[in-house]
Amino acid sequence: MILASASPRRRELLARIYPAFEVEPCALAEPQRKSDKVAPRQWAQALAHFKARAVADRHPGVWVLGADTIVACHGRMLGKPRDLADARDMLEWQARHMSEVLTGICLLRAGREPWRRCDVDSTRVWMRDDPAERAAYLRSGDWEGKAGAYGLQTVGDRLVTRLDGSYSNVVGLPLERLTRLLRYAGLPAQEPVEADVFQPAD
Repeated sequence: MILASASPRRRELLARIYPAFEVEPCALAEPQRKSDKVAPRQWAQALAHFKARAVADRHPGVWVLGADTIVACHGRMLGKPRDLADARDMLEWQARHMSEVLTGICLLRAGREPWRRCDVDSTRVWMRDDPAERAAYLRSGDWEGKAGAYGLQTVGDRLVTRLDGSYSNVVGLPLERLTRLLRYAGLPAQEPVEADVFQPAD
């Protein structure tokens, strides 16, 4: 199997349930704008399919997994921040409103016996409004390249007070849902163990 992602976090998570895979990130620039008629859940799945399909077309007969994480927050869809100002705006917005982290996953195989199935997982997140902690986090640079401008698995947990749903989904790959998808395709996925348990900072 090929993981169509450059994310080291997704690579680490996938290895917990399916160790035998290669990595080949999608070389195409992903779409940056969506129609207002497309719901966030549909968009997360569409981006996961876009990434998987771009890689699968180069490897007929090989299983390819694509994934994409977005954050929906009070009428806004938050992807990866463009710059520091954009990251600050995203974090301030999430401090005022509950957000929903959505990770789309798509497993497919191109070629003479094509197969495809996509799914999405959702986790609700509440963030504290602490200007000093937020400023320190922004200075760390950890927000770069992360949907919603934070990484829960690093210093981002200082900003979050509560999770309702899968921890691994917020990090970038919903292990429980992905395990079911792999087994449905007949792939020998191991039972996931949620080694990471969210504990908000005091």
